[in-house]
Amino acid sequence: MTKFRPCIDLHSGQVKQIVGGTLTTVDSELKTNYISKLPASHYADLYKQHDLRGGHVVMLGPGNTEAAKEALKAWPNGLQVAGGITDQNASYWIEQGAEKVIITSFLFPEGKFSLDRLKSVLSSLGNDTSKLVLDLSCRKKGNTWFVAMNRWQTITEMEITQESISMLEPYCSEFLIHAADVEGLQQGVDEELVAKLAEWCSIPVTYAGGARHLQDLEKVHVQTIPLHQTANYTQRQKQDKRMQSHKNNDP
Repeated sequence: MTKFRPCIDLHSGQVKQIVGGTLTTVDSELKTNYISKLPASHYADLYKQHDLRGGHVVMLGPGNTEAAKEALKAWPNGLQVAGGITDQNASYWIEQGAEKVIITSFLFPEGKFSLDRLKSVLSSLGNDTSKLVLDLSCRKKGNTWFVAMNRWQTITEMEITQESISMLEPYCSEFLIHAADVEGLQQGVDEELVAKLAEWCSIPVTYAGGARHLQDLEKVHVQTIPLHQTANYTQRQKQDKRMQSHKNNDP
């Protein structure tokens, strides 16, 4: 089944929709499509009202902890949280009300995948794979994709392949995969990547990146029936469109 999920991207405590490739440590380089005047908790409550379960609260850098907590407080066990998750704080975020935690960078010290770190995170969650989502957001390199970390600026040594997907699936309940090269551009999804994910993955996947409108969701559904979920809708003009969107706007 193909469906969409909402997302609350937090940057400096604000809800923003960011052009993916511009997210660095230099604020002047940041490009956004939208900055909300409303708090993260507003969107969490909105998603709760419409039962859009499993949305993502993503902390992009420092200064977002309190906003993330407020969102989780607005909908306990209804949202997943990402950003700076390690084996030391994964269980803390579950205690704060996250349904699941999403993890990337901690698993790639110096850009190299560490199975020991993955096992340590899972152990901190009581070996409950239903609480863990692996973020394999990627950038294209040649004719293939590699996992990207550190705000998608560092390309790791892990290639997205059938083999790497199969190796990771036993340790988690879902994958989150941003196509970082098209994230925020609103110029269409990476159809080639979507097709590969549908072919390779046997657990739920949330794809994110480049979607413009509901026709992109239908395109994913028709092209790759096995893909479980897709995300990143960016309509922002009216209240009735907000529920069709991955990102958010003020009323």
